[in-house]
Parts: sequence; C-alpha cells; structure tokens
Amino acid sequence: MKDEEAAVNDPTRTGTTVKQAVSRADVAAFIDLPGRVAAQDPHWIEPLRMERRQLLSPRGNPFFRHADVRLWLALRDGRPVGRISAQLDRLAAPDAGRRVGSFGMISAEDPSVLPSLFEAAEDWLRGLGAGLVRGPFNLSANQSCGLLVDGFDTPPYLLMEHDPRWLGAAVEACGYARARDLVAYELDLAARLPDRPRRIAERTAQEVAVRSVNMRRFPAEIEVITDIFNDAWADNWGFTPLTEAEIDAMAREMRPLIDADLVKIAEIDGRPVAFIVLLPNLNEAIRDLNGRLLPFGWAKLLWRLKVSGLRTGRVPLMGVRREISGTVLGKAIPLMLIYALEARALASGLERIELSWLLENNLPVRRMIEQLGGRLTKTWRIYEKPL
Repeated sequence: MKDEEAAVNDPTRTGTTVKQAVSRADVAAFIDLPGRVAAQDPHWIEPLRMERRQLLSPRGNPFFRHADVRLWLALRDGRPVGRISAQLDRLAAPDAGRRVGSFGMISAEDPSVLPSLFEAAEDWLRGLGAGLVRGPFNLSANQSCGLLVDGFDTPPYLLMEHDPRWLGAAVEACGYARARDLVAYELDLAARLPDRPRRIAERTAQEVAVRSVNMRRFPAEIEVITDIFNDAWADNWGFTPLTEAEIDAMAREMRPLIDADLVKIAEIDGRPVAFIVLLPNLNEAIRDLNGRLLPFGWAKLLWRLKVSGLRTGRVPLMGVRREISGTVLGKAIPLMLIYALEARALASGLERIELSWLLENNLPVRRMIEQLGGRLTKTWRIYEKPL
C-alpha cells in the first residue's frame, strides 16, 4: 500500500500530488469533489451521496465482484482538487487482443490537474496487463458513462453525466482520442406523438402483444428483461453482460421508482422478445438537495415523487432480441413500445422524456426516434488511449 501510494505521490510541475483514496475520509472527499467544482454551474445536479457511497462500495456494488477498482485524489496544499477512478473488468472483451481497462469518475478544478491523475490510473492499469484504456465509465457502461461534449445548457436526466465545457479538450491533451459518441433524444409528449408511425407499426406487428410488467412477479420479470437486454446488446461496441448479482441489485434500486404501466414487454406467441423501461427523472426531484437527504431532503423528495409529481422521465433501457432486430417486424416493435407508454406517461404527469443513451452509429433507432419528433439534445464521448 505504501509503495503504491509513493509511486503516484510525486509533486508535478503544477504542485499537484496524487494519493489513492482508501480511507472513509478519502472516499468522502472523492464523493464531495464534483459538487464543489461545479458549484457555479446552474445545470449541475448533485447525485445523492448515499447512492454514490453504494456505487463505490465493494460490499454494496456487485460490479466489484468481477472488476478491480482504484480511486485517486489529486491534492494541492492538502486540498482535494481532482479525482479519477480506474477499473479492470474481468468480463470485458479484449480489443484486438489487448486487455481493456477503463477510467471514470473524472473531475478537476482545472486542466493542469489531469496529467498526474491519468498517470496514476494508466500506470496501475498497465501493471495489470491492460493494453488499452477507455472512458469515462462510472464505473461501467451498465451504470453511467461518457463525458459531455454537447448539450451543456440543460440539466442532466437521471444517471446521466454533466461536465464542464473545457474537460473534453483537457482529456484529449492527455493523449486520448474519440472512440465513440453517445447521444440523447428528447420527446415532447405534451405535444403528442404523430399518429402515422403508430398505424404503420400496428399493421406491421399485428402478431405482437404488448403488456405491462407484473409487479407481483417482479424478480422473474427483471430476469426476463435482463435476458433480452444481454441478448439485444451482445454485439454492441463495449458491451459487458449484466451478472445475476447486478440484476438483483438493479431490481432493488429500480423498484421504488417503477410504475408497472411504464415498463412494457412485447411478446410473440407468449414469448418475450422486447422491452422498454421508462423511469421518472429523479434528478428533477433532487435538484436542490445538494446530494443530502437529511435533515429535510427526505420530505422534499417524497413530496415531489408522490404529491406534486414530476414532469420529466428517462428511458434508460430498451432492447429487441437479435433474431428479429434487423427485420421489418423488429423495427416496428420499438415504435409500438414507445406508443404503449404514451397514455400512461401523460396521465402520470410526464411531459417530456429522454431516450438515452444511444450509440452514435445506431442509425435505425435514431431515425425511428426522429420520426416520432425526437430532438437530439446531448452528446457524450468515450475516449481511448493505447498503453
């Protein structure tokens, strides 16, 4: 431990030192840093600290069961001024024979802090045999990922990232290049979705039945959704399958937010072939809590969720089995799923929904959303660098 910390604790020309965040106080400083850095950004929304602690807990986050993770803090005069994580996921597929590591959780007061942080992360990954590093992944693509490069003038939706405008260029200055872009679309439900695509989808997919998730069989329904998800996304760039433990954790975390009529499963002859999940945008409810539920945050959160209601929601998950995804039928089913959500979403008070994230080259789904009136609102970037 002392040797590892000493290896990254040499002052740079900027007067910055880097230490591994291990103690409870270090991890607390790691969690607190982005809120302090972004204090003047009117669109920044502080994640709930209890959720961040869960994310970074080897006991609480099953991602740690198949991945090695390290956290670092950059210090100036003993004061935290930057942070980064590094991950080596043993389930991640290699790239051209190279083992792929990742960085994430990146935040800094200014660009001069980044070189020493990346040096610490890269040296550790290189020591574990990684030949390529990608990021940001926070901590994995199945949690949140990407660095915001367009769409800075609106707040982020649930579990999406918001970064300062200068950060992308600063990451590139450390030797990173664009690997993939991720995009988000917003649908204005209050303006109502067009009818023509609905009619076309219904004619094309007459044999498809769409139902709501059965909350009495919630664990089994989550298994169905995960099975479709792992199949639908298997060929996508950067995909890592969800494990059983991650499925269980996701089910526990999602359940309080789920409206059964906003989670739809499409079936053909009783066999599930596709799904969509729409969640209320929790960020709208926690926007002024500064990440804290005590002493009065709980009351505000419950009031906004249960009484005053939310006006926005996010579709974080959607998938169609690969065996039909490229067919005419497979292209009609996502339209049917989105239309199946419309009435209930409006009845629950949702006026706008974000569909995110999508890979930039997922043109069939992008064109479908644009056909519905979807507006491209944000772009995040995944960077990579050979080690």
